[in-house]
Amino acid sequence: MKQSRRTGHLAALFTIVIWSTTYIATKVLLRSFSPVEILFIRFVIGYAALLVACPQRLGKTTGKQELLFAGAGLCGVSAYYLLENVALTYTMASNVGVVLSAAPFFTAIVIHLFVREDERFHWNFLFGFLIALAGISLISFNGTQLQLNPLGDFLAVLAALGWAFYSLFLRRIGEYGFPTILVTRRIFRYGLLFLLPALPFFEVRLDVSRFAAPENFLNLIFLGFGASAICFVTWNYAVKVIGPVKSNLYIYLSPVITVLASSILLQEPVTPLAVLGTVLCLSGLVISEYQPRRTGAIVSRNRKPEEL
Repeated sequence: MKQSRRTGHLAALFTIVIWSTTYIATKVLLRSFSPVEILFIRFVIGYAALLVACPQRLGKTTGKQELLFAGAGLCGVSAYYLLENVALTYTMASNVGVVLSAAPFFTAIVIHLFVREDERFHWNFLFGFLIALAGISLISFNGTQLQLNPLGDFLAVLAALGWAFYSLFLRRIGEYGFPTILVTRRIFRYGLLFLLPALPFFEVRLDVSRFAAPENFLNLIFLGFGASAICFVTWNYAVKVIGPVKSNLYIYLSPVITVLASSILLQEPVTPLAVLGTVLCLSGLVISEYQPRRTGAIVSRNRKPEEL
């Protein structure tokens, strides 16, 4: 059990490392594709990759289980990424980054409300969140002036809430013991179905020549196969093993990894504010992960202490 939990933490860390570098590939692809095109193509590639890797069928499911899969596809694929992309057209990217970093906090609230027997709030979680949020703000704004846009910032909040409910649906799906790859594939299927009605409202071009460019092809493969197929499997596995709240805490590391990646790959300078923000993010993660010692034995209502 301890070994599997360690694997779950490593899976969450691996996922965040990859997800935090996807902005580089997206930045290149935006020269030829619209944000919605990139989103749809990457999940089509991800679904196809999972189908090839594991062609087995999920098996018979109930209506309730299918609703959970549909909810996960809607919240974690369609709503989250669409709301994020639309929010970026109205407000500053730094605003969106800070708001989305609150996803662990929203997740903890949703899990606490709907899964009362799962993970409880501790003082250190809130304290760690505030410290990490301060660090993320320093990295995101980095000396720039804060400019609020009610519509764009509200859409970013909705995206963070969508991710929180995605974590809740994953928590429920994990109770049925389905294979993680098949779960992820079913979620992708629903996510793509919910994306289809939104495509006519965004810029979509039927220009296949764009795929011939090596930089476009390779970055789409990275986003589809790596960031979508592999990373959603590892993330869903982490949520299944260590729980949605602990998994989402690793989101605090996202801006830190982004700073390192931009420094190494794009030769962007690392400012003193970014260094301070990195320290605060790491401190917030450590504090949030801290588990207070429980005093006294916890005894089940139906069992005597000597039976535990």
